[in-house]
Amino acid sequence: MGKDSTSLFGFFGISDPLRRLERELKSPKAIASRDLLGINHRLRAMRDDIDQLAASATSELFARVDQLEIKKQPDQCDWAERAGPWQSRLSPRGYVDFPSPLALGAGVTLFHDANKADLSLRQEAIHGERAGASFGLVLDVYRFDGSFLSLVQDLPSVALDGLSLGHFFRVQLTLEREQPIEIYARLNIQHGPNHEQIVRQFAFNGDQALAEFDLAYTKINERRIEKAWLDLIFEGPEMNRIAIWDMVMMRAPRADILRRADADDG
Repeated sequence: MGKDSTSLFGFFGISDPLRRLERELKSPKAIASRDLLGINHRLRAMRDDIDQLAASATSELFARVDQLEIKKQPDQCDWAERAGPWQSRLSPRGYVDFPSPLALGAGVTLFHDANKADLSLRQEAIHGERAGASFGLVLDVYRFDGSFLSLVQDLPSVALDGLSLGHFFRVQLTLEREQPIEIYARLNIQHGPNHEQIVRQFAFNGDQALAEFDLAYTKINERRIEKAWLDLIFEGPEMNRIAIWDMVMMRAPRADILRRADADDG
């Protein structure tokens, strides 16, 4: 093994066991089958450990790149985030004919009410010209007898800190649809015993889609906000392929609030 590889394995704490296994395997024909099976199991366990460490390092790198991209949002934006499945590697990477709910991690869950469904979901790495997200989610739907299919994103506590009726939320998608399909965004805010819902249909411009929620027209009790989540609702998804290459949520003060602040400063 090369010098760099030895130092790397030493860093992970597996250098000595790996050297022992390497010495044992110099004459594999002399090793009993049962012992070979044990060696194989140990090597697989080491590989799993390395894969997990590599996935952790890769996710952290992607997260740092993601934060640089998020910082490019307009100055008045006081919170923005790209959800986990678009910046971190999923394990497993794909699902077929999955039950509901299906938790994807980082507060993202897929729901449906179909009894007979032929559908799959997979995460694909993004390469080439696309900027922003590191991964995309590709949903293939064939037979589907349900009334709804939705992707739910829980908003983190930082998105609710200081939230007021003077804010609006914006959801930006980059996606491809094999067949035309309407997609709705529903913002849910739990405040005390009450639950506010705002529904918007995404406006499309090529592969870009946008939905906005102005909280000024709601009856949210700002002092009792407990949690919030966003539903992406796919209307009539049967016999379609939907590839969501990016999803970014952001929060900003409404324009009139900014104008008043500028006037006060003046």
